[in-house]
Amino acid sequence: MPEAPTEADIQLIQKILPHRYPFLLVDRVRDINGTSSAVGIKNVTMNEPHFQGHFPGSPIMPGVTIVEAMAQTAGVMVGATMGLINGDLLIYFMAIDKCKFRRKVVPGDVLEMHVETTRGKPGGKVWKFKGVASVDGEMAAEAEFTAMLDI
Repeated sequence: MPEAPTEADIQLIQKILPHRYPFLLVDRVRDINGTSSAVGIKNVTMNEPHFQGHFPGSPIMPGVTIVEAMAQTAGVMVGATMGLINGDLLIYFMAIDKCKFRRKVVPGDVLEMHVETTRGKPGGKVWKFKGVASVDGEMAAEAEFTAMLDI
């Protein structure tokens, strides 16, 4: 079995996650440490469809998409480590807890999502994660979330 990657570019991300534009919300994942932790990168740009209505004249990335970006980062981390590539992985939210938003995320920002596994093991279906999203070192959002892997 090949060694698990420690980073994922957009091509590998698309082999792991089923998400596609406009709902693929992570551009790169680095510092993948097995199923323990990883850092996702999202380059926030004005041409994303949610900015047309959220909000005209004052574009702000919706909080739910920030949480989704953290969850997609966790999905890439687990999928890359477990070798779940080429459409084998579907992930469903089961719970979102202790979610807080601290700062606006706007076009031009680079959103960095630090995720860590708090419960889960290869072969298991239910996983729990803690995520912190930040821009320039300033926390934008944090959440704990539970997901079910359907493989």
